[in-house]
Amino acid sequence: MADANAGGGRIGWDELPGHVRQAVERIVGDRVVEAVSQPGGYSPGTADRVLTADGRRAFVKAVSSAQNPDTPRMHRAEARHTAALPRCAPTPRLLGCHDDGEWVALVLTDVDGRHPHTPWRPTDLDPVLRALEALADTLTPSPVPDVPTAAERLAHDFAGWRRIAADPPPRLDPWVAAHLVELCAAADRGLAGLTGDTLCHLDVRADNLLIDADGAVTVVDWPWACRGPAWLDTALLLVNVRLHGGHDTEALVRRSPLTADVDPATLTGFYAGLAGFFTDSARRPPPAGIPTVRAFQQAQAAALVPWLRHRLETPGAVR
Repeated sequence: MADANAGGGRIGWDELPGHVRQAVERIVGDRVVEAVSQPGGYSPGTADRVLTADGRRAFVKAVSSAQNPDTPRMHRAEARHTAALPRCAPTPRLLGCHDDGEWVALVLTDVDGRHPHTPWRPTDLDPVLRALEALADTLTPSPVPDVPTAAERLAHDFAGWRRIAADPPPRLDPWVAAHLVELCAAADRGLAGLTGDTLCHLDVRADNLLIDADGAVTVVDWPWACRGPAWLDTALLLVNVRLHGGHDTEALVRRSPLTADVDPATLTGFYAGLAGFFTDSARRPPPAGIPTVRAFQQAQAAALVPWLRHRLETPGAVR
């Protein structure tokens, strides 16, 4: 299996056009003298912690359509969402954005932290779960106007099993092949259950989380923000926990105040929708500039399908 946190072919600070670097320096307030590229994630653009001549620090992410045609749009969305987040939320602050129509550069506050260890350790998992509880409380009702609902964001993704039924891959898990009708129906239930007015991150995993020396958690990278149920980001985190192994994710569902009382059929349907999306996407050619994402999606499908099968076949055991 490919490293689930491995990114794509990322460019660095020195590869940015001069006018983009100058725009970033105007936002930060001084000349950048050091830039350290950060691992993780799947953007083909820059992801650099920068230091200026007078000692200021910032985090810079920049991309153009030459790296990937969709990523500039995602950066623009992230700039809008991050600018509207309340200052009390455990998220980076947007210092400024450069957008010349081709290059989009976000300049954010630098977070001096590390990604959680994977496989997940309890010393990382427990504070992250608590942070997601606090985040859901802070972001209910949604403080960001005009974001899509979770159901709108995921409607196409959750139709993955239907695309597979219409065009089955040559090597499809026999259990999946025998239960495609049930999986389609479950994904529909999951999509219908994504109601709520919490601002959700929708991409919570280890490489979008930072933990500082005091154990404080920061949730980074907000291009996919949407309005949905308070339990959504915690349920997504458990996919990442299951991917890396070492924990009983059913026990974690029951333990978390956000997921414990969710209708089991809704939660099962949510995981059915995700599994269909990952299974369908993993068989497709990789997007431009992001060569490793299909392996990551395949790994997530492989982690989810057995859990999904357990939940569908033993519904009384998932309470």
